[in-house]
Amino acid sequence: MDLTSGPIAKTLIIFALPTLASNVLQTLSGSVNSIWVGQFLGNSALAATANANIIMFLMFATFFGFGMAATVLIGQAIGRGDIDAARRAAGGAIGLAALFAVVIAVVGWFTSDAILRLLETPPEAFALAHDYLRVTFVAIPASMISVTLMMASRGAGDAVTPLRFMVLTVVIDIVLNPVLILGLGPVPRLGIAGSALATAIAGTISLIGMIIWFYAKDHPLRLRGRELAYLAPSWRELRFIIMRGLPMGAQMLVISGAGLVMVGLVNREGLVTAAAYGATLQLWNYIQMPALAVGAAVSAMAAQNIGAQRWDRVSTITNSGIIINLAMTGALIALLLLFDRAALALFLGSGSEAIEVSRHIQYIATWTFLPFGTTIVIIGTLRANGAVVPPLIILAVSMFPIRFGIYYFAYPALGADAIWWSFPLSSLASLAMAWAVYQRGTWRRALPQPGAR
Repeated sequence: MDLTSGPIAKTLIIFALPTLASNVLQTLSGSVNSIWVGQFLGNSALAATANANIIMFLMFATFFGFGMAATVLIGQAIGRGDIDAARRAAGGAIGLAALFAVVIAVVGWFTSDAILRLLETPPEAFALAHDYLRVTFVAIPASMISVTLMMASRGAGDAVTPLRFMVLTVVIDIVLNPVLILGLGPVPRLGIAGSALATAIAGTISLIGMIIWFYAKDHPLRLRGRELAYLAPSWRELRFIIMRGLPMGAQMLVISGAGLVMVGLVNREGLVTAAAYGATLQLWNYIQMPALAVGAAVSAMAAQNIGAQRWDRVSTITNSGIIINLAMTGALIALLLLFDRAALALFLGSGSEAIEVSRHIQYIATWTFLPFGTTIVIIGTLRANGAVVPPLIILAVSMFPIRFGIYYFAYPALGADAIWWSFPLSSLASLAMAWAVYQRGTWRRALPQPGAR
């Protein structure tokens, strides 16, 4: 898509919807696979996959920032019509992803036992988690290269190709899971390793298919001939990706770290509250998806317009993103509050006493995703011109001293409600800080182009 001309709101919606669909599919795939594992192999196997998935999330969160930094370069290069610079950025990101993934896969294979001991994996789940984790580490290179290609494609204005191959990945993964777990037909029974292998096979097939598609459709980011040398990025390009990628990756780690601390605080309130919070998180995973999709679309669209020197459109892109996110997120929140009991019963069972606790949490805290989503959109715009340190500081301050400060000082008066109120209040604080940085305007300075030749 040409993101530098035409109606902004309509283009933004059309561009964001495939990313939103991809996020929904990926989450649904994880949920269905958890159902397969839980139903066929029991609670110990489910606990094993949960432990392994925490490690995988941290690995991908670490690399996420590098991919986003490359996406900024790609978007700005496409915006100014420099296809060669876009290919250099994409090649550098893919080469870095391949190197990073291979190192992680090798190290992870030999240290999986030590990692699981560090996580204090329950003894009854340890052997299962070991088998699952090792196969998952083998699958990392294909998965990480695939994710990098999808991010690069969106940066170039193509959000449909990633959706096509996300659909392919999800369908293959869901179908293969029971086949490999149970050993249906001529396939041997692999147990929990079969679940990890199904994901690995699905990711590899999808990656191969996406590469073939890039060349068959002459995608702007495909590499040919001398361009294959771009897979080994120059030091200047690598330095740019790392220096701006590290703060963006750190943002993910800050969010996940705060989430882990919050789980610990919730666990202190007892089993019923912990179960209620777990079910609430399942629903919140879906409510936050519009913000993440719209934020990514705003970042790519703003980057292209900055590259094209269409600064007159950047503010409108941000404002449109905020309005679209508020409308989509607000609609989801309204639906959840209308049907919350039925939705929670899917996770807790209709007779669980945790349902009322979870509904109480929803009424206090679910609206937090309105200011949270607005902050994500603003951060997406800042990120489009390489401003990555202010968002990291904003998230770190709002997630730790503010959120946990609210909990600490309000707990004597509010009890567990202090936890739930800390969500929206800290989100309002992060929105205020993000808006102040956005209005200040220093992020609008020209972004140096390290790959220019």
